[in-house]
Amino acid sequence: MDVPTFSPQEAQRRTDQFHEVFYYRRLWDTVRWMGVQAYKCPFDLWIYQEILHAHRPDVVIETGTAAGGTALFLAHIMDVIGKGRVLSIDIESNPQRPSHPRITYLHGSSIDQAVFASVRSGITTGERALVILDSLHNKDHVLAELRLWSPLIPSNGLLIVEDSNINGHPVHTDYSPDQGPGAYEAVEEFLLENDHFQRDSSFERLLMTFNPGGYLRRK
Repeated sequence: MDVPTFSPQEAQRRTDQFHEVFYYRRLWDTVRWMGVQAYKCPFDLWIYQEILHAHRPDVVIETGTAAGGTALFLAHIMDVIGKGRVLSIDIESNPQRPSHPRITYLHGSSIDQAVFASVRSGITTGERALVILDSLHNKDHVLAELRLWSPLIPSNGLLIVEDSNINGHPVHTDYSPDQGPGAYEAVEEFLLENDHFQRDSSFERLLMTFNPGGYLRRK
């Protein structure tokens, strides 16, 4: 039997079809880490553990905590690596979120200057930060996050913008606050005004990602 080969265009077409099935059937809503909802594409979580192993950040700042599954996943990978902590920010408090010595939950908006100042004051000179943006996904909010948090990223460090797949890249959300221009469009505008960052497509090599064009590396 001949092994099929796919042109880049055909591979993308088939990936987009699977992406639509996975997304519209809300299978991401069933993804759990150690029993806690993570609301993620598993392919991206795999890439995250590769990033943590390679970059070994001292602190990961996550905006948008939800149930806390992703924060717990990151903390457990850090346990294996032997370093790092997670600061997870959300506008809602939830006492049911998992506890872990590496996780600190912060209550507030991810575009609040006071929240940013509190986080920044806790990062000591020489510590390397990695930022994952996963709160509200409309363009204005994500662009404000990018402008606020990007200065914390060191040279060759990473800033990840999640859910850039909505607004037709290739899916659409039924969550009304995130409808219309979103994370993908925010990244495009941010890169036009900030030449310190560039997209790193190597983190999309598994084809299926909820963060197309959203893996940003500081030059």
